[in-house]
Amino acid sequence: MTTNDELVVIVRELDVVVERAGGLFLGRRDALPAFADSPVFLGRFEDRAWYAARARRDVELPAELAFASVRSLFSELPEPTLHILGIALAGVEFAETHRRCGRCGAATEPGAAASDGPEPSAGAQTRRCPSCGLSVHPRIAPAVIVLVEREDRVLLARSARFPPGRFSAVAGFVEIGESLEQAAAREVGEEVGVQIRDLKYFGSQPWPFGRSLMIGFSATYAGGSLTPDGHEIVEADWFSRDQLPDLPPKISIARRLIDAFVERSTPRS
Repeated sequence: MTTNDELVVIVRELDVVVERAGGLFLGRRDALPAFADSPVFLGRFEDRAWYAARARRDVELPAELAFASVRSLFSELPEPTLHILGIALAGVEFAETHRRCGRCGAATEPGAAASDGPEPSAGAQTRRCPSCGLSVHPRIAPAVIVLVEREDRVLLARSARFPPGRFSAVAGFVEIGESLEQAAAREVGEEVGVQIRDLKYFGSQPWPFGRSLMIGFSATYAGGSLTPDGHEIVEADWFSRDQLPDLPPKISIARRLIDAFVERSTPRS
């Protein structure tokens, strides 16, 4: 770790550089390691400027460093740090995929700096075309996640991408022309074959694995036979609070939805 006030997180796709002895590796902007590309400004947090850089593909890491999946760090790092890592992943990807203007093809450059607010700002990641003046901001895809309740049980599903035994709430991206409510009903119907009612907003969470904003809802079962689609969802079932399967990490909004159900359904002594 470093006490420098300009810190650089170094990433590669969905991985981040860590110290083998333990802990997140933070570079210094004024002494960037040879294995890192030029940094991207993320914003300010706790009076420090934060940057992210991509690890160069043609350079090996020093022996004392390694790559680790950000997902694997969910239980090891505080939530504010994980939030910054999420911005770092998205910021590097945005810079890489918007090197040229989509309108005229000229090379882009970083846009205006972020404000000096207390938290990193996505505005810092604007790309501007010096030729035609087009400014491009990071695109964020809204996604809904729905915990469906049926009496004293909840509907949990296992995605084909999950580890064996892991279940979560039903989720999916909002399509063009849909409201959040329409997307929630469609995703539940398409993925597990049931209808819902009494949709209630729960909360939201930025989610870097898909560059999305997760909007959470609870809902009540309204009919239909539980039928996983076999593509996105390979298993689904109704679970009581006393017989829950392996669940997502506590940092996720999915887990917060499930924990809230457990809290509501637990008898008071």
